[in-house]
Amino acid sequence: MGSGLVTMDATALKIEAARIALSYVEDGMRLGIGTGSTANEFVKLLAERVAAGLTIVGVPTSERTASLCLQLGVPLATLDEVPRLDLTIDGADEVDAELSLIKGGGGALLREKIVASASKRMIVIADETKLVDTLGRFALPIEINPFGRRSTEMSIGDAASRLGLTGELTLRMTRDAPFVTDGEHYILDASFGRIPDPRALSDALHAIPGVVEHGLFIGMAHTAIIAGDGGIRTLHATPHQGV
Repeated sequence: MGSGLVTMDATALKIEAARIALSYVEDGMRLGIGTGSTANEFVKLLAERVAAGLTIVGVPTSERTASLCLQLGVPLATLDEVPRLDLTIDGADEVDAELSLIKGGGGALLREKIVASASKRMIVIADETKLVDTLGRFALPIEINPFGRRSTEMSIGDAASRLGLTGELTLRMTRDAPFVTDGEHYILDASFGRIPDPRALSDALHAIPGVVEHGLFIGMAHTAIIAGDGGIRTLHATPHQGV
């Protein structure tokens, strides 16, 4: 790759990462299809392969992705119809060296995690700005039940404090109303900063009844395809990372 990528903008880098990810897709696969700008580039390339004769069935992680797939002719099924998947390809808001992720910037984290959990493998595609030493630069999305929002928010703050984490919890908004996920939940964006022990935070959040899910994806990604000005890097999880 080398100098050929030097002048690429962020969109071009996403397209290049998506192109490499597409090489992992085989005929007949049951494919989880992610949400977000990088995943959109993957869908466009996938649609070209489908038009050329590739046979796959896709399970989208959001209504937005489903709409794009239908528009471009990518065949879809529900996870109930295809409950076990061969591969999921998705983007990420952050990726660390152990392939732990923060996801949910687009608001689809619950479905993304369900689809990834149903897959034999998960490949993450991202540009190099998403690669971090420690998760937390990007605010952590936490999907919550609208009922008892303030109580849940306080419980999240208490749990974070016990782990030495501080930072603002912000209710995600769309204009003047709370952002509502495909599952009809709200999202709190937690600006904790560095998260030295993502697993401990994950466990603490899951223990709060009002928390539906959170954007920490730990031990789920097998491969990360990272596009940068210097070329494409492919990172693989090691066995002790739990995948």
